[in-house]
Amino acid sequence: MDPRVSELFGGCCRPNGAALRGRGGAAPGGGGGGGGGSKAKKKNGRSRGGKANNPPYLPPEAEDGNIEYKLKLVNPSQYRFEHLVTQMKWRLQEGRGEAVYQIGVEDNGLLVGLSEEEMRASLKTLRRMAEKVGADITVLREREVDYDSDVPRKITEVLVRKVPDNQQFLDLRVAVLGNVDSGKSTLLGVLTQGELDNGRGRARLNLFRHLHEIQSGRTSSISFEILGFNSKGEVVNYSDSRTAEEICESSSKMITFIDLAGHHKYLKTTIFGLTSYCPDFAMLVVSANTGIAGTTREHLGLAMALKVPFFIVISKVDLCSKATVERTVKQLERILKQPGCNKLPLLVTSDDDAVTAAQQFAQSPNITPIFTLSSVSGENLDLVKVFLNILPPLTNSKEQEELMQQLTEFQVDEIYTVPEVGTVVGGTLSSGICREGENLVVGPTDDGKFLRLKVCSIQRNRSACRVLRAGQAATLALGPFDRSLLRKGMVMVSPEMNPTICSVFEAEIVLLFHATTFRKGFQVTVHVGNVRQTAVVEKIHGKDKLRTGEKAVVCFRFIKHPEYLKIGAKLLFREGVTKGIGHVTDLQAITTKENGLEESLGPGQLSF
Repeated sequence: MDPRVSELFGGCCRPNGAALRGRGGAAPGGGGGGGGGSKAKKKNGRSRGGKANNPPYLPPEAEDGNIEYKLKLVNPSQYRFEHLVTQMKWRLQEGRGEAVYQIGVEDNGLLVGLSEEEMRASLKTLRRMAEKVGADITVLREREVDYDSDVPRKITEVLVRKVPDNQQFLDLRVAVLGNVDSGKSTLLGVLTQGELDNGRGRARLNLFRHLHEIQSGRTSSISFEILGFNSKGEVVNYSDSRTAEEICESSSKMITFIDLAGHHKYLKTTIFGLTSYCPDFAMLVVSANTGIAGTTREHLGLAMALKVPFFIVISKVDLCSKATVERTVKQLERILKQPGCNKLPLLVTSDDDAVTAAQQFAQSPNITPIFTLSSVSGENLDLVKVFLNILPPLTNSKEQEELMQQLTEFQVDEIYTVPEVGTVVGGTLSSGICREGENLVVGPTDDGKFLRLKVCSIQRNRSACRVLRAGQAATLALGPFDRSLLRKGMVMVSPEMNPTICSVFEAEIVLLFHATTFRKGFQVTVHVGNVRQTAVVEKIHGKDKLRTGEKAVVCFRFIKHPEYLKIGAKLLFREGVTKGIGHVTDLQAITTKENGLEESLGPGQLSF
């Protein structure tokens, strides 16, 4: 673990002493209440002696968020118990079904600790509270507090998990990045199938979608794999001959891995996966024996450009000596600490580190956990599972509710034809709620129109679902709708939305790399969410040309057909070695009133 990161619980593990919140390392003078301040001073004095890594307190408890401090929960009155249950419901709502309780900690963060008997009684009360709200509790870790007492005192960290009433399970999406042959698909195979690899790629065979992928051993398309955790934190995967439906039914938390291609010639597919599938996190897999090679830097840059929080897994440690693994770790730490990245590496070597890493990773964007593991020997695989089990969602319930209040908007990322079902589209619901049987409009078509259709059925993680909520990925069956009218990059929206589309738009960009000068007339492939199309540079405001590293507002024009864009959307463009990032600042909108909603219903189109 990095020496700048405290070893104590996740709550106080922040870079450069940020956890102390300006208290400067001294005990809180009057904030502890009663005798808390003097006790803290004694403890702080002792910690300077032999336990410099044990600060005397966590950051003060926040009113928002899913972390709750409780000094003790011994025999509360009925009124107090009801209040505690209401408080637990609030914390679970903030964490979208997950909350962390620190028992033995005062509200100001002072680490007091409890005796064995008090802790047992407090955990019994916490279990009763959890039963009342229909949740389960799991003890994450215990820590002894070095206090001026003959009786040993402990702090216990407890995970409370409950599936929200309005959804089937918690869902996190993790994009898997890394160079070709770094072991991405093999690692996913081991995690999701529950069997170790044989060293020759057996574990990855179930993940491949095409014959040429099996023959070459290289992923060329985007595939999805699921790993579940039940309410007690136990892994639920395809072992014991479970089906996808059984995994969904048994899990209260689901990790959906988006397996992306590592080879440079499939870079456009990888970028599409990162921009359109809206991953919550990214996992960068680096082979221990080759280190940072090939597209690793490029994938790292993409994750940073799109502001996707990422953690790093160093695979194949069974093939290397300890010195080689250490060299790869140091190489990664050096890159992460550079001004361009400005990350704080956190090497995970124990369960305690994994819990700390999971909590800090979601709270601080600078922390980057690093795991070293083997998919053949299974070394340190459990640490990744502990990390994924505790990893909290990035958005809280309030943000989720706000998105659900908006009108329906579904991004079309995949299109299939399924026998006896008809046309099926896969993608993510950006906002609103989509129900089975709902009438929507899809577009824009090549001539800028929107077509009416009906959602016949919904499937999420390969099991039937009646209601889809904002932020969730799913496939929608459209019945006999003509597949040839659809393409990737379209949106399905509520008819009341009156969606705006454009062929010309402006974006504030930074040119990351270009061999010569970037000027009017240059063509690039633009990625904005699920939109991927070639655009030509119409105008560079205030300049004639751009060089590497320069900023400007640039006017682009799509060369084929109009697209549905939003102001503020992240933009990424490339052409050969030319790369740039930015965000959309203005649209020259073509409203659907000008275009008209397509009324002529051809074969297979459904009217209201």
